[in-house]
Amino acid sequence: MSVLVLVLAVGAACCLGFGFVLQQNAAQRAPLNDFLSFRLLVDLVKVPRWLGGIALMVVGMALGAAALGQGELSLVEPLLATNLLFALALSRRQTRQPLGRQGWAGLLLLAGGVSAFIVAGEPQGGSATADPTRQWLIIGAMIGLALLFTAHAKRSRLSSGPVLLALGAGLLYGVQDALTRVSGEKFSEGGFAGLLTGWQPYAVLALGVTGLVLVQSAFETASLRKSLPALTAAQPIAGIICGVGFLGDRLRTDAVALSWEAGGLLAVVAGIVLLGLHPAMPTGAAERARAGQLQPQPQ
Repeated sequence: MSVLVLVLAVGAACCLGFGFVLQQNAAQRAPLNDFLSFRLLVDLVKVPRWLGGIALMVVGMALGAAALGQGELSLVEPLLATNLLFALALSRRQTRQPLGRQGWAGLLLLAGGVSAFIVAGEPQGGSATADPTRQWLIIGAMIGLALLFTAHAKRSRLSSGPVLLALGAGLLYGVQDALTRVSGEKFSEGGFAGLLTGWQPYAVLALGVTGLVLVQSAFETASLRKSLPALTAAQPIAGIICGVGFLGDRLRTDAVALSWEAGGLLAVVAGIVLLGLHPAMPTGAAERARAGQLQPQPQ
């Protein structure tokens, strides 16, 4: 693994983790009637803390794009999942909660799972598949699942809704990462002319804005404990599927390697859940207050 890819990917994870915490701090105070509406972004753009979180997110995405330009998607995505470690670090500073056994267990599972997947899988780049049917099937499946999650989330705002929205956003972000790498390759081959004549950069923008609305709606209606673990778990899984499915990434496929890769991904998800549920994460007092506001008033 290139040291440059490692530095870029971990730097991206740091910016994303800090940015998510700042965004949720601001979004939880947004009007609930902006739920799943682009008006939510219009309201939040007036909040300095949210703008700071978005600025960090943009820097993180730029660093992530640079990492994708130097390494395989199947390598970069697990490293980006460590953004939860940095989110927890900032949340601990805000809440002054000790890390404790749960925090250390989550940290070890996440770091160990990422290491196990990368070492066992030995991700390598290859030629993107020439079969457009496979590409559109994978992209369509990811977007279709995201739409399904969003539809169910609209009917369960304050119960499972935030988790479903975060899962949907994570799937969209995974596809966005894959298309970001394709866009980078097009730019390297044909410059801006080659980049702007393809559909990929416009899809990257559309997926990014849509994912942002889903994430902010999840942050608006729930604490980070509910939303961030689902987002952090879904994105690398979707990205790895896209990388192997149509970008030509190759992983070792012998029985021993596959078992370690699967175990590594399971450890990553388990670590994400433990860290996401850590007491240091914001408890969402505003969430409970707004839940009371949504109860039907007696006639």
